[in-house]
Amino acid sequence: MKMNIINRTKLIACAMIGLAVMSCSDDFLEEKKDFSGMNEDVFENYETASAYVDYTYRQFFPGGGQAPAWWDIARADDLVRTSDESPGRTRWNQVWAQISPVNNHAMEYIGERISTSLRNYTYTRIKSINLFLEGIDGQNGISEEDKNHLKGQMYFWRGWQYFDLLRFYGGVPLALEPLNPIVEGGNNQIPRSTSAETLEQALSDLDTAIELLPGRWPDDQWGRITSGAAAAVKGQALTLWASPQFNRSDDTQRWQLAYDANVEAKNILESNGFGMWQGEWDEMWLTEVGNPEAVIIYGYNNVTTEDLDFWNGQEWTSRSRDAGGFPFLVPTKNTMDFFPMADGKPIGESPNYDYDLQKFYKNRDPRFYATFAYNGSRWPYAEDEDFISWEYRWYEDEDTSANIPGEVTGDGFKPAGIYIKKWTDPNASSDNNFRRSGTDWMELRFTQVLMNVAESAVGIGRLDEAKQILMQIRERAGVENLDGQYGLADVNGRDELFGAILKERAIEFAYEGKRHDDLRRWLLFNDDYGTVSRLGLEPINGTRRQGLVYVALDESGEPYVGDEDPFLGSDAPVVPREPETYPEGITSHEEYLDYLYENYFEVRIKDDMDPTDFEFTWYNEYYFYGFPQDVMDSAPYLEQTEGWGGSFDPLAGELDYSN
Repeated sequence: MKMNIINRTKLIACAMIGLAVMSCSDDFLEEKKDFSGMNEDVFENYETASAYVDYTYRQFFPGGGQAPAWWDIARADDLVRTSDESPGRTRWNQVWAQISPVNNHAMEYIGERISTSLRNYTYTRIKSINLFLEGIDGQNGISEEDKNHLKGQMYFWRGWQYFDLLRFYGGVPLALEPLNPIVEGGNNQIPRSTSAETLEQALSDLDTAIELLPGRWPDDQWGRITSGAAAAVKGQALTLWASPQFNRSDDTQRWQLAYDANVEAKNILESNGFGMWQGEWDEMWLTEVGNPEAVIIYGYNNVTTEDLDFWNGQEWTSRSRDAGGFPFLVPTKNTMDFFPMADGKPIGESPNYDYDLQKFYKNRDPRFYATFAYNGSRWPYAEDEDFISWEYRWYEDEDTSANIPGEVTGDGFKPAGIYIKKWTDPNASSDNNFRRSGTDWMELRFTQVLMNVAESAVGIGRLDEAKQILMQIRERAGVENLDGQYGLADVNGRDELFGAILKERAIEFAYEGKRHDDLRRWLLFNDDYGTVSRLGLEPINGTRRQGLVYVALDESGEPYVGDEDPFLGSDAPVVPREPETYPEGITSHEEYLDYLYENYFEVRIKDDMDPTDFEFTWYNEYYFYGFPQDVMDSAPYLEQTEGWGGSFDPLAGELDYSN
């Protein structure tokens, strides 16, 4: 997208707290020192009030150049790697002598004490919203309809913020007036509310947003929050509340609340033109304005002007170095293995297609090919529409005992033998290393709303309805229907369907920042709570994340040894990987790739992606993070979380079902 609503930086900065219109600056967040008041000129007209709201979007959105999968503190790459999606040692998957708020495994997303400078944290955002909601009423310069639309967006963001805090901590302090963020003294000593009270506040704000917001904005306002988006987040919040993280007794009343909210969200969205993307699955990320799948979307641009630069770094962090990218987001074989065969059956269980590691890529769910690039797969971009990703290795001396050979084709940086192809644009330019992608990011897709309907439907025993939704999602993806149910004919019980939904989410939303949340809300890191075995899944605790190695073979089928790339060029030492003419009987690159895998590649599991002395280690205290000690020191009136040296029970309290 060339431009979007959150890029009016100068105007937005001028509209914010404590600054005169003529003194605005791009360094606003660092310069704003006055936490006490509000420039009432903001509300004199719609343009400045709307600019304030637009800046709030900017505060919640990832910054320009960041990959959305790890934007903000609570979306750090630590969380992506604290799952089966990406390898590496993090503060939340390693061994600790003890769980303690003085360690950095206490989640700092709650914020920090503010003294003389302002940082973009949860309670500074909440205060900014509260200032707006307090100041907008009583102003006569804006029509009631416009005023309601502005307020609706701000109520949404406050509700979303409390929902986001809920899933990390359980209950948190509820600031509903423009008080200073958590600091000592004054009238801002807000006690920690229960998890139920925190959820109720989030739901109240989201309900207000649903009432005040339009179901769809004009195309020139694409990307603003709609009533359907607010309803979808409400359904998401209630699905969290019904999940085992909060619902240890599997209370079906909670599932009923979630089901009702998710169905309402689905109906609101569909009545306003939203729905599942019906084109090619891999093209949904490349359609921006009007995309029916995009319930909440972050708008990016490819503008080079400093003031308006807000590009999406996802293309850059996905593309291989051979193409000019920097593949920081490293995928795993563990996640690849979730993708079923073409008939929807899990690998190794299909009656129609055999699975063989040697040809792991054959006859897979179509989403597999749209999600991953692997050795020999096509991955075009603007400067090379015929680009093929080559990832093989070979030995430089006669000692072939090592599982992973030392010599590697191309640039030498082959972290997993596979890359994330999903959301990359075949027309993207490698200029500036793919850094200036304008591709928008869908934070919440309509398919996730459907998944929430399905999950909550299972919770209340509407199993057939849930299964129909899963079949609908697989049909859209192009899965074959050889058993009459898109590979799900043997999935029928309540727990089986819960497990199937979580597997489907791991496939459909791979690398979209959803996996870690799913693992936490279903208590799936280990089987201490019985949910792993109950749902027929595998725990992550104690495992290693893996990749693939493609070992080059010579004409005799033995590992190739030499100082030249065995397959590079028309006079390659063994065979050319991209020949001018194919051997007899082969007519396409796909057929030739099969020929190479059958004769000249040996596929092995790459087990060095995690550190040598590392096994994934999860502590159950992470299901509800503690407040860091510096927060507790500055706000001693707060209760610390159980397991972190305190007495606050995140599972205490219940919703008021009479509302």
